[in-house]
Parts: sequence; C-alpha cells; structure tokens
Amino acid sequence: QVQLVESGGGLVQAGGSRRLSCAASGSRFSINVMGWYRQAPGKQRELVATISSSGRTNYANSVKGRFTISRDNAKNLVYLEMNSLKPEDTAVYYCNANAWVPPRDTDYWGKGTLVTVSS
Repeated sequence: QVQLVESGGGLVQAGGSRRLSCAASGSRFSINVMGWYRQAPGKQRELVATISSSGRTNYANSVKGRFTISRDNAKNLVYLEMNSLKPEDTAVYYCNANAWVPPRDTDYWGKGTLVTVSS
C-alpha cells in the first residue's frame, strides 16, 4: 500500500502563486509516474500535470506556462508550483501515483487539498 498526503492548499488571490506538495509513504514500493489532478465543483476530475521517474513532464493545455511539476525521487515527494493563478483554477487538487507494489502496478490517490482563487 502507498499513502499520499497533499498539503499547500488554501485561499489565494488571482494572479498569485501557490505551491502544493505531496508525500508518498508505505513499504516495498517503487513509484513510476506521479501527477496532479483537480476537480472543480460540478465538474469531472481532470489531469493537471504528470511527471515520470525520469523527469519527463506532461501538462494540461490550460496550465502550460503557469504551473510546474517537479519531484524528489529520493524522498518520494512531488510538487506543483502554480503561478498566475486564475479563478478557474479553483478546485480540489489530488495527488496521484502509479506505483509498483509487488506483484503489480497500482494507482493511488490522496484525499485532496482545496485551492480557492479569488477574483
């Protein structure tokens, strides 16, 4: 089993910045891809950004140029640096990890952290 705990959410003004963190813990696991997803009120959960164990990144078009995902493989941490925030970025942000926990790959999710961007 892998546990993911997000932190860093809160209220921020439009144009501001926020940094989210996610810590993975457990035993006998190896994380492949880590990522951030978000779910706004009344909407489906959507991809924000992912990062592979080698550092390859992928971003939703809506956040390209504003958000940066990074990770610390040694500490099993993933970060999301969010700049130039817009009210439409308001959502619960979820950390995701695809991990090898013998004998299979499994997706794990955190409980989410709320980011509210005021106009």
